[in-house]
Amino acid sequence: MKLLFVCTENRLRSPTAEVVFAQMPGIEALSCGTNRDAETPLTGDLVQWADVILVMEKFHRQKVAQRFPKLLKDKRLVCLDIPDHYDYLQPELIALLQRRVAKVLNLN
Repeated sequence: MKLLFVCTENRLRSPTAEVVFAQMPGIEALSCGTNRDAETPLTGDLVQWADVILVMEKFHRQKVAQRFPKLLKDKRLVCLDIPDHYDYLQPELIALLQRRVAKVLNLN
């Protein structure tokens, strides 16, 4: 399963998620940001690559949907509702990501 994690700048939340989930068997994970100056900006190629796109906040979902409506046709686009209050690899962020993603993907 290919998971694409999306936040704004691709500096804290989505890179943390990429590191955490890339270690899981059967999962490939990448991350990007919606801003054009993000560490890794969101592109159509990334959207096409992903099986599931997991955004951190509702406005990320809106941006992805507005920019790539045709590419999202057969994709799951899920909002994890994780605010921008965490540092990179912060234990609380990791625990929250694990809970939310497990729920969305039925990994329990």
